[in-house]
Amino acid sequence: MNRSTSLLLNAAHTLDHLVLLIFASAVSVIAIEFGFANWEDLMPYTAGAFLMFGIGSIPSGRLGDLWGRRKMMVLYFFGLAASCGLVALTQNAWQIAAALTLMGLFASIYHPVGIPMLLRHAAKPGLVIGWNNLAGNMGIALAALFTALAIKYFGWRAAFWLAALLSIALGLFFMKVCPTESEPAGKRKASGASLPRDLVIRALVVMTTAATSGAILFNFTTNSNAELLKVKFDQVVTDPAVLGFLLAGVYAVAAFSQVAAGWLLDRVALKKLFMTIVSFQIAFLLAASQTTGWPYLVFSLGFMAAIFGAIPFVDAVIVRYVDDSMRSRATGMRIAITFGVSSLAVYLIGPTVKSFGFDTMLLVMAALACFTIAAMSWLPSDTATEQTR
Repeated sequence: MNRSTSLLLNAAHTLDHLVLLIFASAVSVIAIEFGFANWEDLMPYTAGAFLMFGIGSIPSGRLGDLWGRRKMMVLYFFGLAASCGLVALTQNAWQIAAALTLMGLFASIYHPVGIPMLLRHAAKPGLVIGWNNLAGNMGIALAALFTALAIKYFGWRAAFWLAALLSIALGLFFMKVCPTESEPAGKRKASGASLPRDLVIRALVVMTTAATSGAILFNFTTNSNAELLKVKFDQVVTDPAVLGFLLAGVYAVAAFSQVAAGWLLDRVALKKLFMTIVSFQIAFLLAASQTTGWPYLVFSLGFMAAIFGAIPFVDAVIVRYVDDSMRSRATGMRIAITFGVSSLAVYLIGPTVKSFGFDTMLLVMAALACFTIAAMSWLPSDTATEQTR
């Protein structure tokens, strides 16, 4: 794979997370325009986007393996651009719900297609995963920042139009530099010795369970952090552009934890590393639930770094246990389950915060991280895996 294609695949990951979180970053303003008294009442309308982001990964992964990953990435760029334009044209809650759902369907293409495409010839997959996940979370940071700036100077619709134009530009560049595949990945022969079936199934069950709880934490935080920061910084900072800058800074700094985690994945036992990272999630979430103002910002940086740092684990398990000829389908199934379940978290953010408050939500997330550690204890050790090869 040439360097330009690799950079574009990382940029596509940035774009994927950016478009999915523009709505969450602008929900307060959109709620007022659409006649809602509270942003919490509009938040459930975005659940369809995350549901399709999960369910759509199954056909996306299958088509990536059997039809071609390059073709699917072209569809990703131009389909995402069209759906972003539709979101910008909506006039009421149900219209934006439908447009966001369509956007979620096109966004579902990236993870089961782009990441296996990037990892196929990687000599150090952990580091490649780390940089790729950093790129994805820079999209989260950009969503918070440029949505806030767009709202301040042009209105929320401008953020979606800019994302659409960016997607078209990246798609055209991708078509120019990405070489045509000789044959789809699913039609190639297996590239190495396979592991025992029971060991692979065990690892994938643990991965899916842990990834589901991790995806719930990811969706809870990234979709509610803009409003959470407003509450925690009440009477300290009120300018939406400044809050957007602070949140973008948290995301940008925290995202580098994925590069560190990816680097360690090539050197440290996977199971031990992941359980350590999740332990930090618990500690920082508990601390954040008890603080406000600048101390809260420090702890939010901590729990976001730990949540982001756990993400490379999922792709590392797939690289270790699944042959490249089936990775798009395996990734698609995993994402369908994890984001299908975690889309419920997006739906429940508004009602949960309205009924119990953000501090209770943070405590629930800490409890969920405890469940992740329990699930991880069943993962085969690295020693056991190597002995069966």
